Amino acid sequence: MKDAFGTPQSLLVLGGTSEIGLATARRLIARRTRTVWLAGRPSPALETAAAGLRALGAEVRTVAFDALDPVAHEEKLGKVFAEGDIDMVLLAFGVLGDQAHDEEQPLSAVRIAQTNYTGAVSAGLVCAKALQEQGHGSLVVLSSVAGERARRANFIYGSSKAGLDAFAQGLGDALHGTGVHVMVVRPGFVRSKMTTGLPEAPLATTPEAVAAAIETGLRRRSETVWVPGTMRFVMSALRHVPRPLFRRLPV
Repeated sequence: MKDAFGTPQSLLVLGGTSEIGLATARRLIARRTRTVWLAGRPSPALETAAAGLRALGAEVRTVAFDALDPVAHEEKLGKVFAEGDIDMVLLAFGVLGDQAHDEEQPLSAVRIAQTNYTGAVSAGLVCAKALQEQGHGSLVVLSSVAGERARRANFIYGSSKAGLDAFAQGLGDALHGTGVHVMVVRPGFVRSKMTTGLPEAPLATTPEAVAAAIETGLRRRSETVWVPGTMRFVMSALRHVPRPLFRRLPV
């Protein structure tokens, strides 16, 4: 259960090597989180991430999880929930892809869609059901401002995040009143391994800043969190730009 300050005592990170996921775990461990599950493909990177969190004083376990294997999601994630209640699930996996390459290789584009959307729908529903059965908990879904309006530069990634965002909002409505809180997080450009080598966009942020926004959102029981907060107004403006003009913008 969450403590008196609203901090989850147990955390499941789907995407156990995600920089945002690990930054969030570190921030919550520094508060009161004591049990962390890192779900991801078995790898030295996953074990290194777990060791780093253990060094902060948390009990950390890893679980084999692959977004592209939805058939196994119920079994793999069910074992986590069978160990005890989970106060917070952070859905943090996703791939950016390479727009130019993916347009030429449709199977690569499909893999992005399957990871970012299909895999997230499967894992999200499995976790939502488990949270509902235990009667409490938060499901935090990492979306993106890229999902607000498809742009020429990354419409494959953006469309997958648009689908995820809509799914998470609908899931939140479906779970309203059950004791389960769903929060959608929409970061802008995040300085991370995923974006290494890409031109930095305005209002760029960091995994640590996203983690801080997640913590604040949990405390406030927010339904939507923008990072940085000014992205809410930027994207609202872009959403209403006429399409012929939007095509000419350097976005």
